[in-house]
Amino acid sequence: MEKIKIDNNAFVYPMPTVLVGSVVQGRVNFMAVGWVSRVNSRPPMIGIAIGSHYTNKGIDENGAFSVNIPGSELMEKTDYCGLVTGGKTDKSTLFDVFYGDLPGAPLIRECPLCMACKVYQAVKLPANTLYVGEIMEAFAEERVLTDGKPDIKKINPFMLTMPDNNYWLVGEHAGKAWNIGKSLKRQI
Repeated sequence: MEKIKIDNNAFVYPMPTVLVGSVVQGRVNFMAVGWVSRVNSRPPMIGIAIGSHYTNKGIDENGAFSVNIPGSELMEKTDYCGLVTGGKTDKSTLFDVFYGDLPGAPLIRECPLCMACKVYQAVKLPANTLYVGEIMEAFAEERVLTDGKPDIKKINPFMLTMPDNNYWLVGEHAGKAWNIGKSLKRQI
């Protein structure tokens, strides 16, 4: 099939929408973040890429942050956290906050899955900082677990696509990873 050249800002794959928490100058703050990914397996690490925001100050100050996975019922509050800056708006009472062992990583009780992260590395990019955090603790509601592991359908997260800036719900199960291609592997 023939291809046509388009704008190179063509990130169409959905990204999980999360709430990143930090403590900035002693006050809890949360920011909506769509650029998030698992980046290491052992120890488990997660990467978040954020521009120059109020939240960065808290992450840099404390060497810690949280990644909270909201269910779709928190879409409005999550979007709000991306619309207003913690530098001008106090978002500390928007959620029921709790802590694990990392005092600089506030966690959200309403989010079905929460991770407290210690900063492993901060990479300054032209427009963003990529924070790589080691997941020190993870907390989940029992109702969103299947066989002791987070279940994406039960969590019911929402995703972000760019550059069209839309939210999407997770679709149907399509197949088992590292399994579906086994028949082709035997044929080739």
